Order: sequence, then structure tokens, then C-alpha cells
Amino acid sequence: MSERSCLTFPMIVLALGMVLGATGCGRAGSQPGKAEQSVVVYCSADKEFAELIFKAYEAKSGVTVRPLYDTEETKTAGLTARLVAEKARPKADVFWSSDTSRAVALVGQDLAASYVSPAAEGIPARYKDPSGRWTGFGARIRVILYNTARVTAADAPRSIADFINPRWKGRFAIANPHFGTTSFQMAALFSKWGDAKAAAFLQQLKENGAVIAAGNADVKDRVADGRVDAGILDEDDAVVAVRDKKPVAIAIPDQEGADALGTPLMPNVAMLIQGAPNREQGQRFIDFLVSKEAERILAESDAAQYPLHADVAGPTLLPPLNRIRVMEVDYVDVARRLSLMDDAVKSVFGL
Repeated sequence: MSERSCLTFPMIVLALGMVLGATGCGRAGSQPGKAEQSVVVYCSADKEFAELIFKAYEAKSGVTVRPLYDTEETKTAGLTARLVAEKARPKADVFWSSDTSRAVALVGQDLAASYVSPAAEGIPARYKDPSGRWTGFGARIRVILYNTARVTAADAPRSIADFINPRWKGRFAIANPHFGTTSFQMAALFSKWGDAKAAAFLQQLKENGAVIAAGNADVKDRVADGRVDAGILDEDDAVVAVRDKKPVAIAIPDQEGADALGTPLMPNVAMLIQGAPNREQGQRFIDFLVSKEAERILAESDAAQYPLHADVAGPTLLPPLNRIRVMEVDYVDVARRLSLMDDAVKSVFGL
């Protein structure tokens, strides 16, 4: 099957209906008598973290950022659907995706323009498209969050496979696998394990009473208030719960043993849109987005994201990236598996 034929978006109709309207995030003093310079950014990153970057860029460049955000429930899928729908007449200059796989899938839809940013020179090649059609930055990992009032450190899950054990039946939550970083993690399992084993794992999660939450933040809230004992989510949501002094602790899954699976590393993706109305401003914004300065902002904030520039310090509440076993995946192949994964999720969970 060709790459193009694999890269479908079965949730387009649903996601388009759930995309939020555009909202401004501040203006950086345009001079009277001069036309305002602006850049349109479709952004699936959490608004409170994205605004830190947008405001820093506006202050530095004098260019107004005009963002369009996605919902928590349809993270990234809504905006990718919108980009596909607008292909003939693009409205966005840049796509900032918090979901690596769904952004990479757009390459096969001829929606990504080539741009190799000089600011990304220090980012390892495995996190970039060689033709410059996407560039990774500010990565997240998947973690397990558990309620310390209900689970001791000794009994805490250490692997995602622990959640198919009967002792966790009905006691754990995951976000809807159709969307966001949960979709990346599940598609990565299809890439790593093969379709049959990964689909069987989804079935085992269902049979063991997986609670399907609206999103990663909902998983965090359910663990923090004791509605479930543990959950799988992104490290940024988990760090927020720790900083809020909730009765929780973080475990990085699948780290033990020579054959450990490792946890997925999911870079944000910066992509210049093919036919962008303002290509030059889009390129300049991408230069900032993938820079050391932007990665430092994301690492030091509650976003707690891992810089891909090796000389930028990582988040303080988590181990350094070089001490974490990361799942080895081909990001392009993960993107190809999205449709198969979506079909399996529909079949198993009825979602």
C-alpha cells in the first residue's frame, strides 16, 4: 500500500465540527501608518503553554501571532482535518502540532512545504524530515500517574502492560485513543509490535475495564481525586498535578530489563503549510519555534517539555532525557499506522 493511500483521516467529519474558532493572543505594538505584520498559526498545543511562545515571539519580532486552537478532546485531529479541508485555499501559515504522528501524516497529503530552519541545526536528524517538511522540537514522554493515597510506590505499575493484569481491573484511565498523544502511543505500538499484537492489547485493556477519559488532563484529574488509582498520560499533565500538591506520583513506564519497550518520545512538530498566505512570516516564526530559546521556555514552564537541543536544560521535576529509555520508532511508519489503529479502536471500544 502506498504512503498516500495509508494516510487517511477517518475522524474528519467529527473533528471539523469540534474545532474552536480563532482567538488572538495579544498584539505587539504595530507602528501607526504601517501595515500590521502577522502570522497565522494553527496550534494543537495547550493554549496556556503556546501563549508563552507566542508572546515571546511577538515581543521579539513585533509580528502579531494569530492562533487557531483545537479542543482538548480532539487534540490535533481537528486541526489536521481543517488543514485538509482548506488545502485548495490555505489559511494557515504554520502548523504547530502537539501530536507527531498526525502532523507527519500531512506530508503524504501534500500539505507540508519544505523549509530547513537554521535554528534547528542542533536538533538530531531523527527528529526532522530530511527535506524540511517537518521539524521536531520540545518533546514529551508518556508516563504513569498514580494516586499515592491508594497505591504504594512498591505496588505502582511499572509498565503499560501492567494494566492488563486483573489486579488493575477498572482502576485505571487512558485518554480516547483516537486523539492526541494517546493516538501516537497506540499507533507506535502497532508499528513496534505489529497489528495483531497491538490490536490484542487494546482488547485486553477494554476487558480489564479501562476508563476512557476525555483527554490527558481528564486522566490527571481522575487520578488526583481518586476516581481511578492510576492512568497513562503525558508528563506535562502529570507535572501539573505534582506541582499542585495532589496525592500523586509519577512513574516512567517500561524502563526495566534489557528488552524494555521504553516510553514514547513525542516531539512537537513545526510545519510550514504548502501555499501559506504569508510564507516568509511563517518561516521566521518557525525559526523561533524550533530555537533553543523556545525550547527553554517550554522546559521551564509547566509544560515540562524535553528540549531536543542537547545543550538546553530539561524540566526540573523529571529525569534528564539521557537517563530515560525511549521507545525506538520510525515516526513516518507510526503515521502510516494511524488508520489501522483508529479502525482497531472503533472495533474494540466502539468509539
